[in-house]
Amino acid sequence: MNIFKTRNGSVRGRRAAPDVVAVLGIPYAAAPFGANRFREPRPAPAWTGVRNCTDFGAIAPQSAQLPGAPAWSPDNNDILTVNIWTPVPDGGCLPVLVWIHGGAYTFGSSAQPDFDGTALARAGLVVVTLNYRLGFEGFGHVPAAEGTSYPDNRGLLDQVAALHWVRENIAAFGGDPGNVTVAGQSSGAASVACLMVMDRARGLFHRAITHSAASPCYTLEIAAATTREVAAAAGCPATPDGLASATPQALVTASDQVVDDYRRDPASGTRHYDPSLYAPVLDGDILPTDPLTGMATGATRGVDLLVCHTTEEYWLLDAVGSSAKITTDEQLDLFVRDFDLPDGLVPGYRAAMPHAPVLDVYLAVFSDLLFGEYSNRLAELHAQAGGRAFLSRFDRRRSRPDAIVRAWHCADIPFAFGNLDAECLAFLIGGTPTPTDHQLSRRMVRAWADFAATGDPGWPPVSDSTTHARVWNSEDDPAVDNPTGIRALWAKAEFPVLRP
Repeated sequence: MNIFKTRNGSVRGRRAAPDVVAVLGIPYAAAPFGANRFREPRPAPAWTGVRNCTDFGAIAPQSAQLPGAPAWSPDNNDILTVNIWTPVPDGGCLPVLVWIHGGAYTFGSSAQPDFDGTALARAGLVVVTLNYRLGFEGFGHVPAAEGTSYPDNRGLLDQVAALHWVRENIAAFGGDPGNVTVAGQSSGAASVACLMVMDRARGLFHRAITHSAASPCYTLEIAAATTREVAAAAGCPATPDGLASATPQALVTASDQVVDDYRRDPASGTRHYDPSLYAPVLDGDILPTDPLTGMATGATRGVDLLVCHTTEEYWLLDAVGSSAKITTDEQLDLFVRDFDLPDGLVPGYRAAMPHAPVLDVYLAVFSDLLFGEYSNRLAELHAQAGGRAFLSRFDRRRSRPDAIVRAWHCADIPFAFGNLDAECLAFLIGGTPTPTDHQLSRRMVRAWADFAATGDPGWPPVSDSTTHARVWNSEDDPAVDNPTGIRALWAKAEFPVLRP
């Protein structure tokens, strides 16, 4: 088996396929606990001999247990690791794709079955996936103490550290450090958008892919208020010493309790509908501005951008029970007031969906508020400021005797990675994949690989006059903007930092 030399030591992987080697669980930074807790990522310690890297590393503290993914264990703190799939273990200089997983900044890992990089490696990429700090450990605000400050956005700093590791080591795996694309989905895609406007990440990647980017960033005031809530639930002071006295498990449990309180209280404002406690913090330093504002000023024009969102994003969140059930006109009116949505928006959706129940109207509006319209604006603002941006929408649906298979959140990722056959993904993609599904997946894999290699996924970029969008479905038809006119309803809607 091939041995690869990194700056910290040699590693040995395993065959993921006859023509692809996977090297898993390589530390890119030291364990972020003990003296390193709540601090910027520290360098990983070196090792002697050859390190066997045939299994995924430990995942970040979390309470979720996703299908096919490992559970978090407090017995293994070495969570900051990368995984690599390479088709050319004996040399070469291939484009590199670095993947950042989603999960509301609270759960998930690089070990999920849909993130296996074998198919993309076969398409000519060196694929890197990574774990980073989540929840309070990664995105919770720790107040400054006398003479000491603790950085916000530690999860983003972990991602920057991983990109530095890629720049310094990826050539040993056949990758080109001068041709790196960073990609992600949901909160992972929003992380990518944040990296695009962060000075610390500048020059570490050359292209970006965002699938279903989540819109919120939080102010320091919102982040500090969340810290007080979580600390109260954990039974500790909201101070550096108090928070450090709580174990990672205790802060995960306390965060879950705060989330549950929001879910149970319809009068608790925007967090009642989808109580995500953590998001990137506009701290004026690590993240000086939100992605839309940064893109509008041209700060990201040097990075090519490929944007995708699904056409029925929020139906997944409803199906798994993480979203409030809005089934009456009164509840829908409160939702509009809580989010300060513009007049005419919901009536416009009703007109476009004349026979839909209230729940479906709510899910359609929330889909675009958090993902769809935000994704469109990322692409358009980037293009208007002089960058190259490409837009796509995932609209693959099919009917079954017992259900409608929707184009919902996360359904596009197994297709883009070329991973449709894992049994644990059947719920996500709506059952056993068909030959047509596999054809669609091959097209999406090719688009990612071509974009990472050349900056051209295979359709026209967004221009000042026209928003071209590739529609991923069984026919794979190109489209121009949104034929239903829904986009026009958002013309008066701003995307400020969301308030809780």
